[in-house]
Amino acid sequence: MRVWVDLTASAHPLVFAPLVRLLEADGHEVEITTRAYAQTTQLIESHGMTATVLGHHGGASALGKARQLTSRLQALHQFAKGRDFDLALAHGSHELTLTARRLGIPSATTFDYEWAWLQHQLGCRAATRVVVPASIPEERWRRYGVHRPKLATYEGLKEEYYLAGFEPNAAVLDELAIDRARILVVLRPPPEVSLYHRHGNPLFLETLRRIGSRGDAHAVVIPRTEEQRDFIRSLDLPSAIVPERAVDAQSLIAFSDLVVSAGGTMNREAVALGAPVLTTFTGRLGGVDEWLMREGRLRPLTDPDDLDLRKRDATVRPPARDPRTMLELLLGALELKRR
Repeated sequence: MRVWVDLTASAHPLVFAPLVRLLEADGHEVEITTRAYAQTTQLIESHGMTATVLGHHGGASALGKARQLTSRLQALHQFAKGRDFDLALAHGSHELTLTARRLGIPSATTFDYEWAWLQHQLGCRAATRVVVPASIPEERWRRYGVHRPKLATYEGLKEEYYLAGFEPNAAVLDELAIDRARILVVLRPPPEVSLYHRHGNPLFLETLRRIGSRGDAHAVVIPRTEEQRDFIRSLDLPSAIVPERAVDAQSLIAFSDLVVSAGGTMNREAVALGAPVLTTFTGRLGGVDEWLMREGRLRPLTDPDDLDLRKRDATVRPPARDPRTMLELLLGALELKRR
């Protein structure tokens, strides 16, 4: 079987790396496309995969996104036409599902945030199968035309699947010159270029300034874009560390004493790896975050004065899940196409 995978943001290579390995171990041929955005291509390479780069991010404006969508759809169509793909897979890439539908290729998409309205109106309606967490109420998918059996759900977090068998590598601490005696805090800035995150987030910046000025802590910031990297460096915070390029963020989180993130994936990776995590996200909460908050596994940060910085036992890890379970749900698109 020939499988096409489109990875368009930094979290996507993490989700699909174990799935691609399983597909290849089962004798299937996998081809990957991506776009030039954030650390996506670096992360693809760091997980032992190769990809064809087609297009780039459209920027913060709706007009820029629309222009890039049109351009990338054309590029993807040209790439996939004549390659005889049997299946197309993605993590929220509406460009892949739209192109696959046009070419008659069954497709499956997975993601875990339900309020990216335009993206899901396009991508979910075009997909053959939509795979999402069971913690998100099913009625929220009806606005995108998704019902069972097209809708398939999995238990827990996607991070619990792709982090199965993960063993943290302490080399990342040496790479970043981390003083192990200090409190290690990993921070992720807001997704400022996302249409669903139009709100300002001064809380994150205030929190970064607070931690980055402490002599007993390290504030390691994982920026989303070069613009964020340059801005954070311009703050000249004595305890802040901004990596030059993509690093082993999962190991960093596993060794951290606290994670503070305005986004979603890093929050959930912290939960999956047993690290305390605070969210500064100011957009509309999704069902996964609502569930984690009810469980007490994710807490909102509303005031930097509430920060409780202390060392923790980084050897305690929650149980993981089998990534083949996730793969089988995605492969269900083939059976739906045959009906």
